[in-house]
Amino acid sequence: MYKNNKINIFSHLLIWFILFSMPYVLSLGKSSDLIRTIAHFWIPIGFYAVIFYLNYFVIIDRFLFTRRTLVFIGVNMLLITFFIILKDQIDDSFYRELIKKNEFNKSEGPPFRMFMYIQMLSYLAPLLFAIAIKTTQRYIKTEADHQEAAQFKLQSELQHLHYQLQPHFFFNSLNNIYSMVDISPDEAKKAIHSLSKLMRYMLYETNSELVPLSKETDFLKKYIDLMKLRVSEKTSVSYQFPTEANSIQVAPLLFISLIENAFKHGVSANKESHIKIQMTTHQKTILFSIENQNFPKQSDDKSGSGIGLTNLEQRLKLLYPNKHTFNTLIKDDLFIVQLEIETT
Repeated sequence: MYKNNKINIFSHLLIWFILFSMPYVLSLGKSSDLIRTIAHFWIPIGFYAVIFYLNYFVIIDRFLFTRRTLVFIGVNMLLITFFIILKDQIDDSFYRELIKKNEFNKSEGPPFRMFMYIQMLSYLAPLLFAIAIKTTQRYIKTEADHQEAAQFKLQSELQHLHYQLQPHFFFNSLNNIYSMVDISPDEAKKAIHSLSKLMRYMLYETNSELVPLSKETDFLKKYIDLMKLRVSEKTSVSYQFPTEANSIQVAPLLFISLIENAFKHGVSANKESHIKIQMTTHQKTILFSIENQNFPKQSDDKSGSGIGLTNLEQRLKLLYPNKHTFNTLIKDDLFIVQLEIETT
């Protein structure tokens, strides 16, 4: 901010230095009079500068941007009229001095004051420049404020979804462990130990916007191994993850809901079932798919809160707008999920 202000001040100084130097540049090789230069060039430029900066720092903000347009016009008309009259008085004095020195014929002065209109237009130029610059700056600031507000809203929504996902995940995991306590206490102890590792990752490593894909896949593998402890031998689980994905960064906890959903709806205690999980990468694109038997959840089954997939769809829309595809379908009694994410 400080650096930008210094550049802005330097730009203003440079512009006015050029304007005040123009009479000398244009009159190179010609005889020039300092009094004539001051009267014809420096004084009008000085008036332009006053009009510009009064509007730039005070009048536009106080009247134009507060929609007091008539007051804004009136103030500037009075200001311009004052400078035109003052300039006219200075010109009269200047011409009288030249007449005394026999350097100027009064008949050569401005005929019929017709230059009044030209002067009016010339004084409008710095006013219009001030309006243009202030309007542009205000537009840029407004757009920046809108983007900042949108970004804050996005982060708030993502944080809410993130916090919503964690209790959902722990609730489902604890439900699974609870069902194992009476059947296999030793397996339940292993599950609790595994859950503690997963909780450490969720609590301490997923607060950043992006995580290495390799860390996310390690988390998914641990979760799959945890879930395998509670399924019977009739259920087979296979998974494949990329071995080298360190260069890819991805939003954390995007895939866990899909795996949860597969174990919730794709496992039966009485029927053979199979869960196939596969993730591949192509450059910066992640391809993730799951296939599992379709065993719809019974209406009296209260395990889980059912927010997982809804949460995922909302996060995808916020995190990867127009950079993801998410499809689900049922084919030959298989529930198939396909998710493609284009990371940057």
